[in-house]
Amino acid sequence: MEILLQLVVSGIALGMIYAVIAFGYQLTFATSGTLNFGQGEALMLGALVGLSLVGTIHGGPYLGYWLMIPVVVVFGALQGIFVEWIAVRPAIRIKSEFGWIMSTIALAIIFKNVAENIWGKDVLPFPSPLSSEPFTVLGANVQPMQVAVIIGALAIMFAVEIFNRKSIYGKAVVATANDRDAAGLMGINTGMVITFSYALSSATAAFAGALIAPLTLTSATMGASLGLKAFAVAIIGGLTSGMGAIVGGIILGIAETATGFYLSTGYKEVPGLVLLLLVLAVKPSGLFGKAAIKKV
Repeated sequence: MEILLQLVVSGIALGMIYAVIAFGYQLTFATSGTLNFGQGEALMLGALVGLSLVGTIHGGPYLGYWLMIPVVVVFGALQGIFVEWIAVRPAIRIKSEFGWIMSTIALAIIFKNVAENIWGKDVLPFPSPLSSEPFTVLGANVQPMQVAVIIGALAIMFAVEIFNRKSIYGKAVVATANDRDAAGLMGINTGMVITFSYALSSATAAFAGALIAPLTLTSATMGASLGLKAFAVAIIGGLTSGMGAIVGGIILGIAETATGFYLSTGYKEVPGLVLLLLVLAVKPSGLFGKAAIKKV
C-alpha cells in the first residue's frame, strides 16, 4: 500500500507537468485552431535559461530559484510571440492547413540545436530550492519539490482561468475562442489575441520547465518527450477542456510510474499510447472535450 501511494504521488507530480503543457496546447487551439508542436522545446528552454540564471542571481541557488521564475516566464512569452510571428501567422494568412504544423516542428528542431550549441548535449543537474529530505505521508516518502510542482502547476492554470474570466483581455480571448469571426466583427483584434495565446502558452511551458528541472536532469533533449506526451494528454482529456488536461495528465503520470515499477521502465511509454488509441476509438473529442459541429 505504501509503495502504491508512493507511485501515485510521483505520478501526480509528473502528470501535472503534462497537464500544464497540454493546457498550453489548448490555449492556442481555442483561439486559432493551431498547435505549437515546439511546446516541449519551450519547456526545455525555460529549464535551461533558469539553470543559467539560478546561480548568477544574488542570493545563491535557493533564493535565486524563486527570483528567476518571473524572468523565465517572460522569456517563454517572448519565445511564444516569436513562434506565432514566424511560424503561425503566415500560415493563417494564406489559410494553409499544414503550414503551421511543419513550421512549428522546424522551429522546435532549430531551438533544440541552438540549445545544444549553447548548453551542450550533456545532462545538467539543477539545484533544488527546497530540502531534498522527504517527509512521510501515510508511509510514503514525499519530496517537498514534488508538492511544489503540484501546487505550482495548479496555480498557473488557475491564474490563467481567472484572467480569462475576470479581465477584459481575457474575455477577448474567450470571445475569440468561441467564434473568431464574430469576435472580429465586434472590434476585437483577433490577430493580437492569437499572438497573446501563443505567448501565454509558451510562458506556461517555460514555467513548467523551471518547475520540473529540480526533479530531473536538464538537457537540450528533455522537451521532445515531454511535449509529445503532453500532446497525448491534450487529446485524451480533450482540446477544449482545462479539466481534461488535469485529469488526463494525472492518469498518464500514474500509469507511467506504475508500469515502470511493476513491469519495466522499458514499457512505461506504452500505457499512454494505449489510452490514446482507446480514447480516439471511443470518444475522438477526448474524455471532457466537446465534439465540433460544422455547419454546411
